[in-house]
Amino acid sequence: MLCRSCFGVALAVLVWLTAASADGEGEAPSAHGAVAGERCRVIVSTDIGGSDSDDFQSMAHFLVYADTMDVEGLISSPPEGGRAAHIHEVLDAYEADYARLARSAKAYPLPGRLRTLVKQGAMDPAPAAGFGEATEGSRWIVERGRATDERPVYVLVWGSITDVAQAVHDAPDVKRRLRVYSIGSWNTAQDRSARNYLYEQHEDLWWIESDSTFRGMYVGGNQAGDLENRAFLDAHVRGHGALGRLLVEKRSAIKMGDTPSVLYLLAGVPGDPAGEHWGGRFVATGHGPQYWTDDPHPEWAEGRFNGAKTVSRWREPFLRDWQRRMERLAPADAAE
Repeated sequence: MLCRSCFGVALAVLVWLTAASADGEGEAPSAHGAVAGERCRVIVSTDIGGSDSDDFQSMAHFLVYADTMDVEGLISSPPEGGRAAHIHEVLDAYEADYARLARSAKAYPLPGRLRTLVKQGAMDPAPAAGFGEATEGSRWIVERGRATDERPVYVLVWGSITDVAQAVHDAPDVKRRLRVYSIGSWNTAQDRSARNYLYEQHEDLWWIESDSTFRGMYVGGNQAGDLENRAFLDAHVRGHGALGRLLVEKRSAIKMGDTPSVLYLLAGVPGDPAGEHWGGRFVATGHGPQYWTDDPHPEWAEGRFNGAKTVSRWREPFLRDWQRRMERLAPADAAE
């Protein structure tokens, strides 16, 4: 029998699914993707522990959804102070919560398994050429790109794109398997040479470059009541297990600028960047056959952030889905 709070969340999910399907623009993104049971192979490349505290938030959120994807790599790719140890810090919280998560879904990967997937990537920007020496992280991208599994590997880049550039330079054959979703803007500025190398020398790389669309994670959309950035964490994340505690301690309001790369896989057709996704809708520029970036049309901008409304318009659905998942870690008295 559903507890009172679980029933309320389930009802809210049903309401937004119905509303999203009836918005006049075809089926809701959640008809496809990981929330619909379509599993993707995923590598996360992150500068967690470096200059962006919100990577801790994004990693905690990602791990709550780890049962819906085939996680194949967790790479520390700073610059500055981020290291693989910071990924392990979040895995410590995941391990503390694992038993409760696994009671809800058996597909959650074992903490020990995830620890074997943590790799240290580049600690410095690439030289002017855009590539330098191979790293543990870049070699792992090559290895997973050459695995016998014919499905593409989605590489979600939350920091500098250094290790992806190195992997593609060292093993161009892996491009046929890689699908890159990179959070650009400030991250690009940390290693512009690596980014420019990929852009100029590998036009056939499947690549979504989000320079401003990702801002829709925390700017715009429905922020009424408990959907506001700080209020949501206070109501639905704070006090919810070790992952919830860590997430709020690192940052007390939603920023999570890297999370749209995960949302993209959660809801929407992953192979169609021009379609609707919780993590944004992107446009081809003609640069190459498989390159997409922010929608420049003014009607999809949140202020000066092009494309941000293609994320923020789905704010209530993706936050309510996260709320439902965090109920797996709710305080004991909240489940009575």
